[in-house]
Amino acid sequence: MALPKYNDLYRALLIVLQDGQQHSMREVRDSIAQTLHLTEADISETLSNGSTVYAGRVGWAKTYLKKAEMIESSQRGYISITPAGRALLASSEPITNAVLAKSSPAFCEFYQHKISDDASTAPARTEVQEEIPETPQETFERVYTLINDQLADDLLTEVLNQSPAFFEQLVVDLMKAMDYGDGFVTKYSGDDGIDGIIHEDKLGFNLIYIQAKRWKPDVTIGKPELQKFAGAMMGPPKVEKGLFITTAKFSPKARDYANAQHIILVDGKKLTDLMIEHGVGVSTQKAYLIKRIDSDYFSDND
Repeated sequence: MALPKYNDLYRALLIVLQDGQQHSMREVRDSIAQTLHLTEADISETLSNGSTVYAGRVGWAKTYLKKAEMIESSQRGYISITPAGRALLASSEPITNAVLAKSSPAFCEFYQHKISDDASTAPARTEVQEEIPETPQETFERVYTLINDQLADDLLTEVLNQSPAFFEQLVVDLMKAMDYGDGFVTKYSGDDGIDGIIHEDKLGFNLIYIQAKRWKPDVTIGKPELQKFAGAMMGPPKVEKGLFITTAKFSPKARDYANAQHIILVDGKKLTDLMIEHGVGVSTQKAYLIKRIDSDYFSDND
């Protein structure tokens, strides 16, 4: 099943706490997962930064309910229900952010964006007009992905505007940025030749042959092109590992052949992803750090 949004977990979280006891967040997550019949795949789904989606949504549900004073935390790592939370749970209406805002002015102020930086001149808001189903981290992740997708499109366009020789040098630069050893572009030798050579490690024990094709993104590279490259890898000198990198895409048969021949394929999408990840052809405009509580710092010291 699809994972419930964080604001769909409010009632389930309060139900776990209705016994009046303090519960750890692990107990809360496990109980909700069992009640909603979530699968292991549901629970283990992650964002691109490696954080778990389910744990994040339960965490934000806890944060919002605590801000609305429906739950409290009198012991580190544990939460319990408040009288206001018990009353909310007893009501039959769905528990939404708008309901929390009506019940708690503190939550309304916390949740709504301020119209003015000056709180004294900002109009008072007593209700939430819009339900936002994403957690803040999920919103950040989505916007970050959109920015990178646009950057990748711009990168690919820029690469296609360059010369074939520039593209071959770019590939070698990318490999070096990925911590491979020294590399160089071979003398331009036509479509069937080796475009670059790079050492697999910094000591130069093994070589990797590179074939670089700066072709239009809608072009599909088939098995015959891979066979030509495999033939060129026979040398001299014979090299067992190859990288075929392109701005285009590969057919399924080309990918099957490459897997059998120790040839790594990088298409246009993977190319731009690697360029962004390793800082080739891009510069950092601004960096954002997402931090969390260091539980070790606050742990009891013997």
